Amino acid sequence: MPDDIARWLTEHARPLGTLTPGAPHDDLEPLGDALRDVRIVGLGESTHGTREFLQLKHRIVEFLVREAGFTTLALEAGASATRALDTYVRHGTGDPTRLITRLGFWTWRTEEMLDLVQWLRTHNRDLPEDRQVRLVGMDPQRCTDSLEALATYLHQVAPEQAENVRELEPLAQAHPAAHPDPHQALLHRAEALAAFLKAHHEEFARHTTPKTADEALEHARILTRAADLVTRSPGPPSGDNSVFAARDRYMADAVTRLLDDEPAARVIVWAHNGHLAKGTYGDGVPALGSRLRDRYGDDYYALALLFGKGTFLARRSHHLHAPPRRARIGTGTRSLEARLAATLPGNYYINLRTNAPSPQATPWLHTPHTQRSFGAAVPRFTYRFHVAPLTPADDYDGIAFVARSNCSRLLPAGEVSAAGQDGADGERLTGRSHPA
Repeated sequence: MPDDIARWLTEHARPLGTLTPGAPHDDLEPLGDALRDVRIVGLGESTHGTREFLQLKHRIVEFLVREAGFTTLALEAGASATRALDTYVRHGTGDPTRLITRLGFWTWRTEEMLDLVQWLRTHNRDLPEDRQVRLVGMDPQRCTDSLEALATYLHQVAPEQAENVRELEPLAQAHPAAHPDPHQALLHRAEALAAFLKAHHEEFARHTTPKTADEALEHARILTRAADLVTRSPGPPSGDNSVFAARDRYMADAVTRLLDDEPAARVIVWAHNGHLAKGTYGDGVPALGSRLRDRYGDDYYALALLFGKGTFLARRSHHLHAPPRRARIGTGTRSLEARLAATLPGNYYINLRTNAPSPQATPWLHTPHTQRSFGAAVPRFTYRFHVAPLTPADDYDGIAFVARSNCSRLLPAGEVSAAGQDGADGERLTGRSHPA
């Protein structure tokens, strides 16, 4: 790396004193300054199975909630199952380990995620409801909870509609493009059910409660989004019309609904770096982050998390039903991570948005580089060579760099999906440049 660029990085990097949640937040103050007027913060990760990423993100969530007034944590997790987890963090209902497992993907079933959920519950316990932190799922995938909730609700208010819910049962475990159908019959059934519940909302609210009727209608809308994804063609994984783009668009729409419903809300978005980038991924797929930047401008701040070397968990793409295994990778020599590791030791944060770079550093920050990027599943042998394009200051507003990665720690398997796959199906869409 040229000396002037290394000098700029050295001058502007802010050390992270610890990655451990619960520690004092003094070293996060520079990040807080950068986020002072921001409404949406994206917290990324270059792997789904790095313990240090999960710990640092937990620590940043603590800081943003306590010191910056953020009100909502939106996860790259199923909108259907996350509703029950939100009930736990706000009201203490249910068993958190079981509820995390019901999210359906191994990536959430970790000690680190359980620690975060329990911290959210502790934080909310003595607060009035209007000051509690919400937990929201953005992803329409995997709708077992919504199907069960609607079956129970319709048994009370309209038993003759029960068959319509049974016809939507493929949505319980199906992943995007699992049932390609040019006529999208599942989507039309889901839309009809949602329209029925909307038309009878006031009547059914009198039979139950307004809150129960609202919940049922939202579950029906989740099924509608899921049905659209499930029945799309797998097609070429590129462009704005692909199933990948539809998934990111639905996740961006989930954030928009949060802000529309509560104009004073400040939202933390927890997802893979690829989804949070302000540009595209894969073959020109508009990322969730690009849609948020288009809609909210500088009110959206994307923070990528990168690492130097170490281990992480991932499934092998040739054996998606098996438990995730440890993957190992060195620093290398050509990636952006290799250059960051060679320039500065340790863990640190760099704000790419407001720090005026030198004339020499500006072109470097706006020049394409490569980054390591791993989804929930990786190729058996060639994952070590897996890179994705990255233009630092164009794709992200900040970078948090972790020198060494270690594997996240899985909780006991507990419940698995009805198909016994624990999230395997969704990972089939994980290509070389497509985050899962």
